Amino acid sequence: MRTYFVICLTLILTVSCSHPSRNRENLSKADSLALEQAEINGLLANEGLRRCHRFVTDWLAKADSNTGLIPRNLDESLDIWNAQDAAADNYPFMVLTAALTDSNLFQGRMLDMLRTETQMTSRLGNLPDTYSFHKRDFETQEYNLNNLLFGSSEYIKDGLLPLTEWLGPSPWSERMIAILDDIWKYAPIKTPYGNIPSTNVELNGEMLQVLSRIYWMTGEGKYLEWATRLGDYYLLGGHHPTRNFEVLRLRDHGCEIVSGLCELYATLSKAAPEKKEVYQPHIHEMLNRILAVGRNDDGLFYNAVDPRNGTVKWEGIADNFGYTLNGFYTVFQIDSVKAYREATIKALETLDQKYRKYDWENGSSDGYADAIEGALNLYAREPLSSTRDWIESEIQVMWSLQDSSHRKSAQKWKRSGIIEGWHGDGNFARTTIMYCLWKTQGTTIQPWRSDITFGAIEHGDGIILRINAEEDWYGTLKFDVPRHRTIMQMPADWPRINQFPEWFTVDTNETYEVKDLTNGLSTNYTGKQLLEGIEFTLKKGAEYAIKVRPI
Repeated sequence: MRTYFVICLTLILTVSCSHPSRNRENLSKADSLALEQAEINGLLANEGLRRCHRFVTDWLAKADSNTGLIPRNLDESLDIWNAQDAAADNYPFMVLTAALTDSNLFQGRMLDMLRTETQMTSRLGNLPDTYSFHKRDFETQEYNLNNLLFGSSEYIKDGLLPLTEWLGPSPWSERMIAILDDIWKYAPIKTPYGNIPSTNVELNGEMLQVLSRIYWMTGEGKYLEWATRLGDYYLLGGHHPTRNFEVLRLRDHGCEIVSGLCELYATLSKAAPEKKEVYQPHIHEMLNRILAVGRNDDGLFYNAVDPRNGTVKWEGIADNFGYTLNGFYTVFQIDSVKAYREATIKALETLDQKYRKYDWENGSSDGYADAIEGALNLYAREPLSSTRDWIESEIQVMWSLQDSSHRKSAQKWKRSGIIEGWHGDGNFARTTIMYCLWKTQGTTIQPWRSDITFGAIEHGDGIILRINAEEDWYGTLKFDVPRHRTIMQMPADWPRINQFPEWFTVDTNETYEVKDLTNGLSTNYTGKQLLEGIEFTLKKGAEYAIKVRPI
């Protein structure tokens, strides 16, 4: 059976962990404190993964009995599977949860759902359409091309692309490429720069993000050419986001255009520097105007503004602040504009001061999920202690919404892993997984079990990692790789929506010291050996603690 994890196990290193925990008094103070934090991180990661596993189990119990597909929502939308919601927001993070916690489910039912979705919902070429369970057919007799294109774009950007950034080449990436090619095959809007899929700002912003990454991943120039069509349309034509838009949304369903243009700009800085120079004044104009009229006094973005006259059109604060700040920070990395980094830091610093338990989305977990995701992604670049404290606080708030005593729909989903019963529940799992990977520094174990706690913490130029189990366990510890380079083939790891940040990554060209803190023994391993995995046995109650660092 083929496996699609980032790290494929072919050579295994064996470690015995049948002995009891070593007295920590024999460790240095720094190592002892780090090991204590790794233990705490392990408990947090364990809770998060158990929550995600419950989410998957209880949502799958609501799947259509004939197709095996999950419904869009568990209310009036119980009858349909659609691309922009069920496929884009919920299903992919069931897949990712299964990849981390249940390999049989991942290789079985999750893959079966992809095959079913591909077979039953592809309507125009590879473009998916909404499927009705009771009709056992498409919901509508005729397709609407605009709806097909929008749903397809959502499915790629929110679902298949983040899956690909973690899994690497897989049936999900194959589905992604097939849909993407057909979006552009059927692109209906004529412009002086060539046909584009839509005039919808959200769709085009998503395409800018997707195409900029897929160009690097595949090396195929057509993806950069298509992205540049959109860049020209918005930056060189009469559709500049801050010069020409009457309303610029700085929250989801609109803010994608800002970070999308910045991702293209980053790509061009490496792939076509002369074109990047053409775009530079227009990109800077956009970002500078947003800083001038798009923020409150705390540095967070309004939901929407009229960028021409500076009027605030929607005064609420965008939970997607991180998505837009990704663009600012990316351009800072390229052009060294200090104001863009300062804007990022200002927003991050204010969170813990004023935005604890802030109600981003009328009590929904989705607002917390998006806000935490954005902060965590930027924290990986700017590790501010106050941002860390805010993330720790708000993940607990979000998790509480899965518990019956706090949940908005407490009676309806009592004692269930379902959060709110709509497709946004997938974002709960997405952000929880991001948080868990931070707490394990990107390490994973196979097979996962709910009684196993494993956590890690950055320590010097490496990590300290701790694993223990309530019952005997035999399995493999896997390390992360610099996925932006090994999977996406990107020249730099600029911040981007729906990525899973890289924490401790192993380079095949490096040599690493692995020190067993439970017996004091050290062994040197090549990066290649570590990527192939450390296999070991844990006895009930035993502790496996190691320090890993590059030599």
